Amino acid sequence: MSIIADPVTGENLGIREARQPSSKVAYFGENEPLRLDAGRTLSPFHIAYETYGELNADKSNAIYVCHALTGDQYAASPNPVTGKPGWWSTLIGPGKPIDTDRFFVVCSNVIGSCMGSTGPASVDLSTGLPYALDLPVLTIPDMVRAQAMLMDRLGIGQLFAVIGGSMGGMQCLQWTVAYPERVFAALPIATGARHSSQNIAFHEVGRQAVMADPDWRGGHYLQYGTRPHKGLAVARMAAHVTYLSEAALHRKFGRNLQDREKLGFGFEADFQIESYLRHQGMTFVDRFDANAYLYLTRAMDYFDIAGEHGGKLAEAFRGAKTRFCLVSFSSDWLFPTSESRSIVHALNANAASVSFVEIETDKGHDAFLLDEPEFTGAVQGFVSSAAKARGLLP
Repeated sequence: MSIIADPVTGENLGIREARQPSSKVAYFGENEPLRLDAGRTLSPFHIAYETYGELNADKSNAIYVCHALTGDQYAASPNPVTGKPGWWSTLIGPGKPIDTDRFFVVCSNVIGSCMGSTGPASVDLSTGLPYALDLPVLTIPDMVRAQAMLMDRLGIGQLFAVIGGSMGGMQCLQWTVAYPERVFAALPIATGARHSSQNIAFHEVGRQAVMADPDWRGGHYLQYGTRPHKGLAVARMAAHVTYLSEAALHRKFGRNLQDREKLGFGFEADFQIESYLRHQGMTFVDRFDANAYLYLTRAMDYFDIAGEHGGKLAEAFRGAKTRFCLVSFSSDWLFPTSESRSIVHALNANAASVSFVEIETDKGHDAFLLDEPEFTGAVQGFVSSAAKARGLLP
């Protein structure tokens, strides 16, 4: 298994970015603890983030972009580990739907991840060793509390908009229920108000694959100089299937053979889809930390906005003043359209300002990360209309 390393020093770039990120970093000391849902506090801690565009004089043009499970703060700039373009470069930039000539965009790495914010690969100052599983279990609300602290640090009281897909959509929704007065507009994409039992099941398969790898070492693999590459690769392969659709898989791969004219009658990658999934697994372990994968999937599993409101989703949005636009994709079976509709119904019950669009596509859950013209148009339309209502556009 290859590791992305510094060509001069040979240092593992993934580990270096986890501890010394290339992006901006906000540090919060012992006197600024983060309160966690697990009943503990985290301090000190830090948040790695990137910004795009300029904050206007009255600080009214800020957009917070929340990343998905394996995303990072490099939404519109090259990833320092892989060198690939930002994961939302199609949407964020000058003249694009999230126009950095007009808006100030902030994207942070969530706590619990591995691209510079405090996570299991970070060093615990009390021991001098990586946190590993000694880091408290984190939740989506914990992530959003940390993001709110970052906004306080930047002097931004109200966000013009919060936007995110998948796990990023969960954060987006959490912002609107935890800090309704701080979010003018919200664009939750391909997400849900809670994780389904099916999604929890897929995550558990992935976590067990990681923990069954002998190199996991009870989570302390960094101390032993090992990494559970095989287990994490299998976890990624299983998860990646859920990001696609049957139609997209058939269109792209069908039953086509991989670099051969007939079946090999063995267990190598006979089919193109097998080779594709193995490649996805191998490239993923180059850039992501195994323990971070455990923590973030657990945070998604625990997410349930209605949980603190007697299971009544409408109660969670009571008095909502935020303008909402929900987006789903017709072939997304990870977060099907019904999940978005339930949120829309809850908002309608509160007479909230909400619009909804289902994008017809066969690209599955990952459509929000791909070049999908109808989706791009929906984002641009909502951001522009909300900006006019906020007085940011004529």
